Amino acid sequence: MEFKNKTVIITGGSEGVGAATARAFARAGANLVLVARTRKKLELIAEELRAITQVEFVTMDVSDAAACVNLFKKAQFEFDNIHVLVNNAGFHQRGPVETLSAEDLGMMIDVNLKAPIILSRLAIPYMREAGEGAIINVASLAGRTPVPGAATYSASKFGLRAFTFALAEELRESNIKLAAVSPGPIDTGFIMSNIDRVTDLTFSQPLSTADEVASEILQLCGNAKRERSMPPISGFLTTLTYLVPDIGRIMRPFLEKKGRSVKRQLKAKMHRASRGDKP
Repeated sequence: MEFKNKTVIITGGSEGVGAATARAFARAGANLVLVARTRKKLELIAEELRAITQVEFVTMDVSDAAACVNLFKKAQFEFDNIHVLVNNAGFHQRGPVETLSAEDLGMMIDVNLKAPIILSRLAIPYMREAGEGAIINVASLAGRTPVPGAATYSASKFGLRAFTFALAEELRESNIKLAAVSPGPIDTGFIMSNIDRVTDLTFSQPLSTADEVASEILQLCGNAKRERSMPPISGFLTTLTYLVPDIGRIMRPFLEKKGRSVKRQLKAKMHRASRGDKP
């Protein structure tokens, strides 16, 4: 898909993967509608990218169904057609299920699964009218194999992948592409700002950058793939441990040991950076 003068809606578009994706689409010539809850952060990324493309933003909670309807009305009003939806907004409250509030458990499902389903449903008529489209859902390796300590988050990403693949079949005869990108840990504030509560198992996998994930999102809009796991070897391992759970249980102590070591190194690096020390 060519992105010049196409309209792209990105949820969670103010920082991290969302902001990196916005920059990538902007460089490709797309018009942007960025969505997030914090207006100040949206204003900053919008100001940055208006030097090279047209940018609108909407301050909203993606779990608000009425706000989602208004989002598409605004995008069409500003840019006529809508071509790409990137469901990137996410919420993760870490810890065992029994330690989390019902509100936090529900929020993970609302933001990570319910919102992308509603937004995708709303996007389809606009994309049919435009004659083409792509819906890219940001899933996770946690949606490919169960992750203890992140059970509800893992469930929400499992559901998002299943929804992506099922909707792809429903729209197989259309010109609308459905795909998911499933990264492991990403070097953004989503995990780094709360590193002590992130499972050791998570850090057993290589870190991706936000720019790397953004690049995959753009590629998925136009290629034939339904999912891109990052990195590929981690995608293979998650498939293996999902199909043969005993292998995952055997490997887990070794992976957690590796993850603890990586976490210590990352925390030391962050501490040095906070003091202004050179690497």
